[in-house]
Amino acid sequence: MITVEGLTRKYGDFVAVDDISFECQPGRVTGFLGPNGAGKTTTMRVMVGLTPATRGRVTIGGHDYHDIPNPGRHVGVLLDASAQHAGRTGREVLTLGARTMGLDDARVDEMLALVSLDEKEAKRRVRNYSLGMRQRLGIAHALLGDPQVLILDEPANGLDPAGIRWMRGLLKGYAERGGTVLLSSHLLHEVEIIADEMILIGHGRIVAQGDKKSLLAGAGNVSTLVTSLDNDKLAQALRAAGHAVAPAGDGLKVETQPAEVGRAALDHGIVLTDLRSGEGGLEDLFLELTSDTQRDQLPEGQPA
Repeated sequence: MITVEGLTRKYGDFVAVDDISFECQPGRVTGFLGPNGAGKTTTMRVMVGLTPATRGRVTIGGHDYHDIPNPGRHVGVLLDASAQHAGRTGREVLTLGARTMGLDDARVDEMLALVSLDEKEAKRRVRNYSLGMRQRLGIAHALLGDPQVLILDEPANGLDPAGIRWMRGLLKGYAERGGTVLLSSHLLHEVEIIADEMILIGHGRIVAQGDKKSLLAGAGNVSTLVTSLDNDKLAQALRAAGHAVAPAGDGLKVETQPAEVGRAALDHGIVLTDLRSGEGGLEDLFLELTSDTQRDQLPEGQPA
């Protein structure tokens, strides 16, 4: 478990992280989301002892990171895939890590196979790796000590679609075996797919946290898009049930859950040809909650 309590980090008058608190539970993937400069990486650096906190505390399994003996056996970390010795081969990078942790060299072969770096690639110097290959090597290093906790900053950067799908399965499987995963990203769609819980941060402050369903419900962002063989009759039935209805393309937009729309259609014998959530999704919610932190403004009239 990762526990963050009242964490603040200042650089002079600039507050990078402002009194944040949250927990990451075993058996779950926690997504840590925010625009660039929101405070995600600073928070993770404090977690692993690379940056001291101005106030507050972070513990992993009840301990400060610097008090954990042989921390690589307990906490796997990937903060910057490019921060690897460019003159060493991928195999050398992992071998040095394994020996530092007191692991057998056979573990290196296991990790290379896990992240799909073949023997030829393992012998290549890191300076000649693509960003995606460096990410795979970094994930292999994070998993090398078979840790109980993973702290990963933007691990999908540079991965192709197949690599991103592979990473999703890897992290989900890790959590299902009881591991704790903290996954930082600004790629909202990818985190939305994999995360059990999400923490949204902007200007160093947590603006929302919870699972996707509770976040969207809390924003009051519940609607349904529906098309039927008799939209007029369906609209009348839905309004009679107390739901707001408006035309939307070839169908209707209804301010309620899809299940309620389906129930009304069934009760009145109306055949539906399309029924889906009309929620804007996590991205719209995130842009709304962090609108004052965004570097780029949306064109006038364009929905968030």
